[in-house]
Amino acid sequence: MSLRAKIVAYLVVIHALLGVIAYLALRERPLWLLVAEGVFLVSIVFGILLVRSFFVPLELIRTGAELVAEQDFTSTFRTVGQEEMDSLIEVYNRMINRLREERLRVEEQNRFLDDLLEASPAGVVTLDFDGRIDLVNPAAAALWGAPADELSGRLPEETGSVLGTALAALSVGDSRVVAAGGRRFKASRASYYHQGFARSFFVVEELTEELRRSERKAYDTLIRMISHEVNNSVGAVGSLLESAVELVAEEGGLAGPTGETGRVTEALQVAGARLGRLREFVSGYAEVVRLPEPERRPCDVATLVDEILILLGPELARRRIEHRWTERDDVPAIPLDRNQIEQVLVNVLKNAIEAIGEDGRIELRLTLDTEGTGTATLTLRDTGPGLSPEATERLFTPFFSTKRDGRGLGLTLAHEVLTRHDFDHTLRNHPEGGAELVVRF
Repeated sequence: MSLRAKIVAYLVVIHALLGVIAYLALRERPLWLLVAEGVFLVSIVFGILLVRSFFVPLELIRTGAELVAEQDFTSTFRTVGQEEMDSLIEVYNRMINRLREERLRVEEQNRFLDDLLEASPAGVVTLDFDGRIDLVNPAAAALWGAPADELSGRLPEETGSVLGTALAALSVGDSRVVAAGGRRFKASRASYYHQGFARSFFVVEELTEELRRSERKAYDTLIRMISHEVNNSVGAVGSLLESAVELVAEEGGLAGPTGETGRVTEALQVAGARLGRLREFVSGYAEVVRLPEPERRPCDVATLVDEILILLGPELARRRIEHRWTERDDVPAIPLDRNQIEQVLVNVLKNAIEAIGEDGRIELRLTLDTEGTGTATLTLRDTGPGLSPEATERLFTPFFSTKRDGRGLGLTLAHEVLTRHDFDHTLRNHPEGGAELVVRF
């Protein structure tokens, strides 16, 4: 039973009792009894009207609460000419207008934020309260190399990528450069509050190209300066050595014994040969900075690899290293600079041979994505020890080499050639052991 019904029932009962009392008291005086009953009737009607007017504001509040619950912030009330009601209506209308403006502002901000995340070149990843991936913008999905819906709901370290593992190791407020498959990223972790609880998010920016340009500019300047100075000195000293050898031969060892003449001549020849090797050593570095732009012509990649394997066949046989195609799709000719790509593949296969040592295997795959982008992918995998953590961090870094006599040029040159061809490439450890190079044409 509602409060209004209770009050009306109370008024009816009270007036009924008063009517009975009036009847008992005034039944001998009919006129007065009639007047009393009329007063009671007017009183009860007036009381019911008062109750009704009292409950109108409550009805207004109830209706307003229902509209707010339904998130209807467009409906307002009109004034009715009663001071108390009008003041209540004015307060409600101001509140509704404020809520409508606030909701509009929040919707516009959310729409702007969604558009910003969609168009941002920086990758943004948010985590839920359990630390699982909740939101991945397109840039982050591209950097991760996996669709957003495939990453959603998983812990970063469960995604099976070096980037995910590196992100999981970051503490809130940390920022560091992460290397993954020859690419380098700047990753930062921060937090924000949602529904009163802290949630983490990551911002990931790729620095590969920026660092490559910076490094290339630095070693370009260094190599040109060294080449200039060394070649000038080597040329002059080499000329003097040749003249000295000729002079010793013409003058009979400068009147010295025959044995001494032979030793002097031999020493001069050794010095000349050493200068020649020094010239070749410096020229190897200069090749990287003098690398011409690729001259693209259609090339059958599978045939190119077969020819390189024939070239390296004796060395592979001597080391008892098996090589085989595990998959070979019919890939159309690809526009590329054959000489430069051949140099890349020779360097990579030689590295694989040296990493294996003896009694191993090199597997090759050439696939064509016929259902998607039509991209051809070449994969070369060896069964060697794989990349060390240090090598993984510094892949394609100029002058870095894990070999005792290495100059750190092979992978640098390969990276430079593939980058100039706009061929996406990754060098990484294979889950089953060994290293593999993946080139997407």
